[in-house]
Amino acid sequence: MTLPRVKICCISSLEEARLAVQFGASALGLVGPMPSGPGVISDDLIFEIARQVPPPIGTFLLTSETDAQAIIQHQKKANTNTVQIVDALESGTYAEIRQALAGVKLVQVIHVTGEESLDEAQRIAPEVDAILLDSGNPNLAVKELGGTGRTHNWAVSRRIVESVGIPVFLAGGLKPENVREAIESVQPFGLDLCSGVRTEGKLDPFKLEKFFAAVAK
Repeated sequence: MTLPRVKICCISSLEEARLAVQFGASALGLVGPMPSGPGVISDDLIFEIARQVPPPIGTFLLTSETDAQAIIQHQKKANTNTVQIVDALESGTYAEIRQALAGVKLVQVIHVTGEESLDEAQRIAPEVDAILLDSGNPNLAVKELGGTGRTHNWAVSRRIVESVGIPVFLAGGLKPENVREAIESVQPFGLDLCSGVRTEGKLDPFKLEKFFAAVAK
């Protein structure tokens, strides 16, 4: 089985970006304004980090915007090569975003809350380049849109992977101790994590080394 790609999220500085890439990250998550959760940095800093990350590393702008035009404007400020839409698109279309952002990859987050997430993933898959399965809850009064540190029902995630026909990233509570089980249970294209390789909020080289070693087993 091909090893899954690894995306390290909540990158807070150019130094963290370099450290993640050094250990083997294929992509970096750069978090824009969110209603809750860790890792938020300014659009100016996202732009600066994305500008200095070498190809072919993915630079993912995490946007909580739910309007197509607002997503387009957010990406143009940040200039990343990928947009990760962490909430449901409420107005406008994916086609509108694609037309405005030629060459930029679109990744839609699906928060796996139950069987209904399978239907949501199947409906959205034809519109985007990849899906990312996370453990948030967008239905709370203050939306959880990622960075929860919780796992979700991996059996549902596996069914999504098997049914959508596009790359699927698995996020939510991944760490060195459970990543091998996650890979075997879900068989995702990629893995995405934030807190699992951090100590007191800072990217931890020891945890990064341990995580990548577990992935490669």
